[in-house]
Amino acid sequence: MVEILFQDENFIAVNKPIDVNSIAGRNEQNEVVLLKMVEEIAGQKLYVVHRLDKQVSGVMVFAKTATSHKYLNDLFFKGEVTKQYLALVYGVLKSDEEIIDKPIREYGSGRMAVDFRQGKKSLTICQVKKRYKQYTLVNIYPKTGRRHQIRVHLYSLGHPIVGDLQYGDKTEATKYPRLMLHSEKITFLDPNNQEITISAPTPELFNRIIDKIK
Repeated sequence: MVEILFQDENFIAVNKPIDVNSIAGRNEQNEVVLLKMVEEIAGQKLYVVHRLDKQVSGVMVFAKTATSHKYLNDLFFKGEVTKQYLALVYGVLKSDEEIIDKPIREYGSGRMAVDFRQGKKSLTICQVKKRYKQYTLVNIYPKTGRRHQIRVHLYSLGHPIVGDLQYGDKTEATKYPRLMLHSEKITFLDPNNQEITISAPTPELFNRIIDKIK
């Protein structure tokens, strides 16, 4: 069962588990899809506003109506939605804050990468939450919404996310049971100009891995 984090007449937000696709893929049959699961809970058609990678957990918001869908899409487009993620990365970051302003583009394989000539503007703020001997726990604030943006930007710093099979050392990543990236919080103004903040608790598996590396 998917945990409902917030619900009103315009939106429904859930705590997405790992290993679940946000929406149906083009070539995957009988896949587990979050959209379908939440539509069954809500008892109605829902509209996708944003997505989380299959390996990422945490807050995901759906719109209940075409009007609220357009409204929240416009907020995302204008950068008026604050998104906060929690990530565990390899290595110890020296600076308390990193502003990663590196353009990203998609290559033919579907893999994303920094490309200063052809990439689209991509901006991520990374703040150190806690340092460990060989790892750093960070809060991430993406200011743009490129595919795999957080994963690519941290990889470009030389600090890939722990458990990332696509961006980083695959052999090392297989030692961990999940990608250590969690959508922790989303904040935006609703159509009545009231601030909505939706938070998702850190998953038990995420916390167990943190305890293990301490």
